[in-house]
Amino acid sequence: MLIGAVCLAVTAVYGASAPPPGLYVRDGALMRAGKPFYGIGVNYFDCFARHLKDPQDTSYEQGFRQLKDRGIPFVRFMATGFWPVDMKLYTENPKEYFSRMDRVVKAAERLGIGLIPSLFWTLSTVPDLVGEPVNSWGDPASKTHAWMRKYTSEVVRRYRRSPAIWGWELGNEYNLAADLPNAKDHRPPVWPTLGTPSSRSEKDEITHAMMRTALREFGKEVRKHDRERVIISGNSIPRPSAWHQQRELSWTKDTPEQFREMLKGDNPDPLDTLCIHAYAPEDTERLGHALAASREVGKPLFVGEFGVPGPQTADSERAFRTMLSQIVEMRVPFSALWVFDFAHQDREWNVRADNERAYQLDAVAEANRQLGALR
Repeated sequence: MLIGAVCLAVTAVYGASAPPPGLYVRDGALMRAGKPFYGIGVNYFDCFARHLKDPQDTSYEQGFRQLKDRGIPFVRFMATGFWPVDMKLYTENPKEYFSRMDRVVKAAERLGIGLIPSLFWTLSTVPDLVGEPVNSWGDPASKTHAWMRKYTSEVVRRYRRSPAIWGWELGNEYNLAADLPNAKDHRPPVWPTLGTPSSRSEKDEITHAMMRTALREFGKEVRKHDRERVIISGNSIPRPSAWHQQRELSWTKDTPEQFREMLKGDNPDPLDTLCIHAYAPEDTERLGHALAASREVGKPLFVGEFGVPGPQTADSERAFRTMLSQIVEMRVPFSALWVFDFAHQDREWNVRADNERAYQLDAVAEANRQLGALR
């Protein structure tokens, strides 16, 4: 009995039995604090970017507080600059760069908001920073991968002990650029004043194989420093023709089986989640297939973006509530509304606590109350 009491005391002091921080996976289930997790957050896209641009802009604190008041548990955000020029501070004064990120993370800690940083939001930013074409994502020996590994290591090691960090994501919708039959027309933009090269070529086009290499290498780097938190691709739902694009560069529509094959392949180990973004009705129609793929590989599904654009009308509100009810009824482990407090998309997407789309925050809050019963 005495030995047992001592063991319990040691466990209490040192936390030997404490669950891992953030979100993690056990036997195919998404977990948080030792229990299965179901919840809906928001994309707070530029909560760090605006503070990076202007250190006097601390509006993220008010935003986090508004989300906390509504029981919205976490945010997904861009954890670099969007353009190469936006990373000038990191290059010239990394101490100040990280002090600004520190303030965002500390605010989330104080207010109990979870963070899912998307480390390399824009597909072309890192290659542009190091003077390589975008297809360098397919080469683990490239400067692009070296820069990715360095930044990933710095960010993960700096924040891995923060209770605010819930997971790690590579970037935003890389899969949509892969194996396009008309890839020449959809190369990354050219804007030299923002740090891009003055021209693009076929080397700035990517394949699924290149993207999957980037994801695997990113996941391996994260796992060097954080053994538990979820790793997320940031991908959108596979294009309806993704399987045929990969094999024959055609727009031929995939079967449900081919869809599931592509979804699983686009989220390779050591990534331990499947990720989609769902907006159109045909996206939500494939939600059941995405959940089936999730069960097949034991990787919880993250609907990293969902939403309905435009002003509040009877039709738009009905569509939004239908989408939200599907997420709840189908028991999607975690998902995130697009987009909270993002002035650049004020006309079509921006959801604020004081605009006509505020009902979406209230609806998400109610959905979280319903999902809470599943935890």
